[in-house]
Amino acid sequence: MKTMLKRVLPWKYVVRRIARSFGFIDPVEFAAHLDRFGQPAPVTVPIELLRAGVVFHARGLLNTKAIQYNLDWVWPYWVQKQFNPQDEAFVPRAFSFTHINLAQRNWTALGLPDCNAYPIIDPRGLLTPFFDGWSLDAWLLQDSGRQLLPSKSAVAAQQLSLCDGPRLTTRIEEGDMWLESEAWVAWEGNRPMLKAEYRAGTQTAGWLAMALRPFNPEGVSFVHDISVEDQGRQWRVNGKALVSFSKGFEGHACSGYAMGDVHLGLLDRPQRTSHHCDVGLLTAAALFRMPGKSEERVMVEVDLSEDSRSAPVLPHGAPRPWTEAFVNRCEASLPDPRQQFLFDAARHSLVLLAPRDVYPGPYTYKRFWFRDSAFILNAMLALGLLKRAERVLDDFGKRQRWDGFFLSQDGEWDSNGAALWAYWQYTRLSGESPKQAWRKPIMKGAEWIIRNRCSENLDEPHAGLLPAGFSAEHLGNNDYYYWDDFFAAAGLKGAAELCAAWQDSASSARFQKEAAMVMAAIDRSLALSPIPRARPGIPASPYRRMDAGAIGSLVASYPLALLPEDDEGMCATADFLMDTCLVQGAFFQDMIHSGLNAYLTLMLAQALLRAGDHRFADLVTSVADLASPTGQWPEAIHPRTKGGCMGDGQHLWAAAEWVMMMRNMFVREEEGVLVLASGIPPAWHGQSSRMGPTLTAYGPITVSVRSENGRPVVAWDADWRATAPRLRVALPGCPPCEVEAVPQGRFCPADASEEH
Repeated sequence: MKTMLKRVLPWKYVVRRIARSFGFIDPVEFAAHLDRFGQPAPVTVPIELLRAGVVFHARGLLNTKAIQYNLDWVWPYWVQKQFNPQDEAFVPRAFSFTHINLAQRNWTALGLPDCNAYPIIDPRGLLTPFFDGWSLDAWLLQDSGRQLLPSKSAVAAQQLSLCDGPRLTTRIEEGDMWLESEAWVAWEGNRPMLKAEYRAGTQTAGWLAMALRPFNPEGVSFVHDISVEDQGRQWRVNGKALVSFSKGFEGHACSGYAMGDVHLGLLDRPQRTSHHCDVGLLTAAALFRMPGKSEERVMVEVDLSEDSRSAPVLPHGAPRPWTEAFVNRCEASLPDPRQQFLFDAARHSLVLLAPRDVYPGPYTYKRFWFRDSAFILNAMLALGLLKRAERVLDDFGKRQRWDGFFLSQDGEWDSNGAALWAYWQYTRLSGESPKQAWRKPIMKGAEWIIRNRCSENLDEPHAGLLPAGFSAEHLGNNDYYYWDDFFAAAGLKGAAELCAAWQDSASSARFQKEAAMVMAAIDRSLALSPIPRARPGIPASPYRRMDAGAIGSLVASYPLALLPEDDEGMCATADFLMDTCLVQGAFFQDMIHSGLNAYLTLMLAQALLRAGDHRFADLVTSVADLASPTGQWPEAIHPRTKGGCMGDGQHLWAAAEWVMMMRNMFVREEEGVLVLASGIPPAWHGQSSRMGPTLTAYGPITVSVRSENGRPVVAWDADWRATAPRLRVALPGCPPCEVEAVPQGRFCPADASEEH
C-alpha cells in the first residue's frame, strides 16, 4: 500500500511546494546533490545512524542553550577547556548549531562482570553514576575565599587499580588544599552499588562540598527535583535515585536555573532541603565543615539498580567476582611497565563491556555492532574467554533479518562477513564443533552475501562486489568498499569450513567457490579501476584515489589473513599510509574521525608485523603514548589536546586491538604455521617476557622469551589438539628458523646463526 501511494501521490511536488513557501531550500534537489558525492546505493544513510545523530545533536542543542549564556557556572572539564579562548582546545561557536564535546571525550568506566551498569568518571573526577545521567562532584571552599574546583584545575593525577576490579583514584592538589576521590562498584545483595570515598585536606578552615550537577561528559542531563532525607544523610534525585552519605551534612543549599549555579555565593545561600526546577538544571551542594589543618572523609553510595538501563544481567544466576574473571586465562608478563598496565586494563575492559552483548563503549557506544563485536570477540578468544564469547555468538541469530542480513545498521554491508568470520574464529580457536543452533543463521548469512553481490556480467569495475554502501568504518561517502568485500570473502570461507564440520560437503564447496569469486572480483576491479593513482596500493574502492580510506583495505592482511604475509598490494598500501597518513607517529583518520586513531594504527602495525617490517614497533609505542593515565583510548584523539575528539571516551575496539597486538608479538598464525616471537623488540631480548596460554587453531600455547648466558631464548609450552603446526621462530634481529613442533621446547636463535 505504501509503495502504491508513493507512486500515485505527487510527494516530491508537495514537499517542494511546502519547503519553498517557507523559504527553505528545495529538499528533493538538495538530497539529489548529496547523493552525487557517492556511488548510487540502496541505502543512502542508515536510519539507525540518523536516529543516533538526532539524539546526539539534540543534546548538543541543549548545550548551546545552557552553557554559553552561563559561563559563570562550574561546568565539567571539557567545557572549561573547549569554551576557554586561551586554551588550545578552544572551539569557536559562531556557526555551530550544536555544542558538543569535541576535544576532551575521555572517561573511564567502573563496573562488575556480567553487570550492565557503567558509572563513568571524567579526567577531573566528575562521577556519573547512571547512563546518560547527572553527576557528582566535590569542591573545597576555604573561609578565606580560596577554592579548589577540580574541573578548573590545570593538573590532576588519576590512577586505575585493577587488583580486585577497577578502582579509580583522582587526586588534585592546589597550594594548601588537596582533594582525592576513590570510586568502585561492588555487589551488595545481588545489587550493584557504586561506592566513592572522598578525602580532603586543608590548612585553612573551610568546607568540603559534595555537589549535584545536571550534566555529564556529553553535556546537559536534567535534574528537576531534589529532596533531603534520613536526617541529612541522603539525597533523592528526580524522585527516584538515592545518594547516601556516610555522615550527615552540616549545611545544604540548592538552586534552580533562574538563580544560577548553587556554587554562586554558596556559603551565603539560605538552607533548603528540597527544590524543584522546571528547566531541569537544578544544582545542589551538601556541606561538611573542616577546621583548619584538618582532613575529612565522606563515603557516598548509589544503588545502580535504580536505573532499569543499568540493571544487572547476571546470566549465570548470581554475581561473579572479578577474582574469577581471569582464572586459567591468558596472562602477559611484559618488561615495559606501561605496556603491561595497558594489557591488564584492556583485559578488564573486555570483561566489563561484555555482560551479554558486546558494547564498543560504556556510554556513547553502548549499543551493538557486528563489525565491532567481530574484532572484540577476536581478542576475547585469544584470551580464552570462551564462555563469554559464546554467549555473544548465541545472540547473533536474534539480530538477523528475515532475509539473512545481520543487521546492526542498514547499508553497512560488512556485517554478514564479520558475523560469519566471528563464528568461524570461535570454532577454530576453541576446538569445539560448531553448534547446530548456529547453522541456520550461518547458512542464511552466507546466502545473503551471494545473493546481494553485484552481477559478474557488469561491464564495470564493481562487477561481483557487494553494493555501494554507507561506509562501515568511516571511509567516505557511499561506495563499493573493499573492506566489505574482504569481510564477505572471509565470511564465506568461514562458512565453508563450518559446513565441512557439519558434513555438508556440497554447501562447503559452494561457499568456498563463492569466496574465491569475491577475491577474483576484487582483483579484477583493481585492474579495471578508472581512477589514476600516483602511488601503488589498494584504495578504499575502485572509484577512489589512494587516501586515508585505504586503511580499510588492510583487513585483507589483518585480521582476516586472506593474503600472504608479504603480499605486494598490502605492503604498498602500508607504505602509502606510513608515508602520508601519520601524524605524531600514529595513523590520522582524516575522514569523520579527524583524529589519531589507536585501533587503526594497530591494524597498520599488524600488517607491518606480518610483513616482517619492524616499523610496527614505533606505531605500538605511539599508541601506548596516546593512552590516558587510566589506560584507555577514545575512538579518535585530538592531535593537540590528546583528548578524545570522537566516539566513546573508552573504546573497547582499541583495547581489543592492544590485546591482539601484544599477543601477536609473541605468537601469530599463518597458513599451517605458528610464528613465535616475531614482534619481541630487541630491548626485551635481555629480559624475561611471557604470553599465554593463548588459544590458536592448533591448541593453547604459552610463549616466553628469556636471556640465558646473555643470549635470548624462545621457549614454548603447548597442548596440541591433533596435528601439530609447523613452528617458525622469527625473533627480530635473528634469521627466522623453522623448529620441531614439540609440545614443550626452547630455541636459541643465536645458536642457529652460528651453526649457519
